[in-house]
Amino acid sequence: MNDESAGAEYRIEDLAHRSGATVRTIRAYQDRGLLPRPERRGRANVYSDAHLTRLHQIADLLDRSYTLASIKELLEAWDTGRGLGGVLGLVAEVDGPWTDEEAVRISRADLVERFGGASDEAAVADAVELGVLEPVPGEEDLFLVPSPQELAVAAELHGVGVPLSAIAGHLRELRGQVEHIAARFLDFTTEHVFARYLGQHQPPTESEAAEAAALVRRLRPLAQRTVDVELARAMRLFATRQLRRHLASEEPSERSDESCSVLIPVSAMRAVEKLVGPEQAPAFITAAAEREVQSRTLDALAARRDKGSGIAQ
Repeated sequence: MNDESAGAEYRIEDLAHRSGATVRTIRAYQDRGLLPRPERRGRANVYSDAHLTRLHQIADLLDRSYTLASIKELLEAWDTGRGLGGVLGLVAEVDGPWTDEEAVRISRADLVERFGGASDEAAVADAVELGVLEPVPGEEDLFLVPSPQELAVAAELHGVGVPLSAIAGHLRELRGQVEHIAARFLDFTTEHVFARYLGQHQPPTESEAAEAAALVRRLRPLAQRTVDVELARAMRLFATRQLRRHLASEEPSERSDESCSVLIPVSAMRAVEKLVGPEQAPAFITAAAEREVQSRTLDALAARRDKGSGIAQ
């Protein structure tokens, strides 16, 4: 039969071949109510293009990690006129790339050269496990690099002396922390922005899904901007503190003036930083300590004077 013509008709074996589903799967979809029953003509069951389209829709939703139960709800909404296009558009917006980076390929030889010229299979295995590298099927010495920036950072760190095993361990730890941040941002936006779309007992309408997709496009870059700003602030704060701590721990002979490290309660340090700012906090604490020492020295001298003159009885 000519399946390119309008009103094409299929036997179940032809439908399976066209859709990529098995005959058994098609019958299971019928039993679950996901696929309409075929038209009965004598002793034959006849399927149409509508069945083929429905099978493609189901396959697409399965690829997007929908369960069969959820797919049934979406398809029922479609059949009652609520529209599926907007929902699929929303899913495509969420599933789409969240970065402008484009994946590149790299050969094993180029990879070895980029990381100092010495082959390290354990490091390659770590990179594959973490998804920094993806093996190309059928190409033993070729890898896909989903994030060239991430690989470049690893190469720079290795170039300044960081072991590859330490880089992999750091990435594992960092990934867990970043996933926590992402989860919190999603919880936050879901509660305050998307709850009106997701809290319904039925799929959103076409216009609601389109509106939600537009919001995803609008809010998607905000998470990265917030993390970038806060990371820069935190790096500056902690790098400054760490530098001061190391400078304060030097031997007296290596410094122009003698000093020592003193533990200060966090609450007190925060109060000082709020008062004069993080950069001026050390100088403020030093000046306050010197002032206290001078005050107590003057009090001691006055007490000795008073004792010597017989004032204090």
